[in-house]
Amino acid sequence: MQANKELKLGIPKGSLEEMTIELFKKSGWKISTTSRSYFPSIDDDSIRCSMARPQEMSRYVEMGTLDVAITGKDWTLENSSDIHVVCEMVYSKTSFRPTRWVLAVPQDSPIKKIEDLKGKRVSSEMVNFTKRYFAERNIPVTVEFSWGATEAKAAEGLVDAIVEVTETGTALRANRLRIIDTVLESNTQLVANATALADNWKRTKLENMALLLKAAIEAQGRVGIMLNVRRTDLDSVLSLLPALQRPTISALSDADWVAVNTIIEERTVRDLIPRLKNANAQGIVEYPLNKIVM
Repeated sequence: MQANKELKLGIPKGSLEEMTIELFKKSGWKISTTSRSYFPSIDDDSIRCSMARPQEMSRYVEMGTLDVAITGKDWTLENSSDIHVVCEMVYSKTSFRPTRWVLAVPQDSPIKKIEDLKGKRVSSEMVNFTKRYFAERNIPVTVEFSWGATEAKAAEGLVDAIVEVTETGTALRANRLRIIDTVLESNTQLVANATALADNWKRTKLENMALLLKAAIEAQGRVGIMLNVRRTDLDSVLSLLPALQRPTISALSDADWVAVNTIIEERTVRDLIPRLKNANAQGIVEYPLNKIVM
């Protein structure tokens, strides 16, 4: 590796860690961590990894301690960092869908809408964003920083409302809380500072990384299907295939037969394969996908 040809990459420690490392694996990079180290190894000599909490990551990128990092849109907005989004990636700690920051109150609270919180106390880990949210609506509230167990603060009456992140709403329901507004829908982002983007080598490295990460996300929940079918049965088979764009159809050595290759949602396979067989498809093969480059 030539001098200065090194990209400093931040990997989120905590809830996003496992999903991020798995995503990089499917993108082509193997990252190895230990519970005691904040400096994972990676099978790419031109990348140096560090781990930090997502809440802190954008600041390290802005300062130049890191060139690029994986963090949440929520924490980038919270810290108002002067950094650039290289690509948006929709995944959370358990799924490939956005998370929501919601405004919630106890089930039996008389508060029905955000205007009812005028003069009230709100607790959140995302203090700066929450303050801006209420200020933009001209609703004066006191926003307190929460060190954790935010749902319990509202459930026990310590505050009037909370702004908290949720994926399924399970914790909110368990604490008998009621959502009155969604304040932000957040997703994971690959972010970089201006200095890194101004370097041609680093920018190219980042763009290639973004391409492969997005391709790995596109492949989630999808599989490939290959099959052979007589030309006389082709229309019947094609009518069953919900293709990403259009199925690939290739001639076989036997002029009466063709091969069909396409991409489908994995959840549809158990119903689709029997229907394909009934439509006279043969040699049906399902195969996993690591990447789909759009």
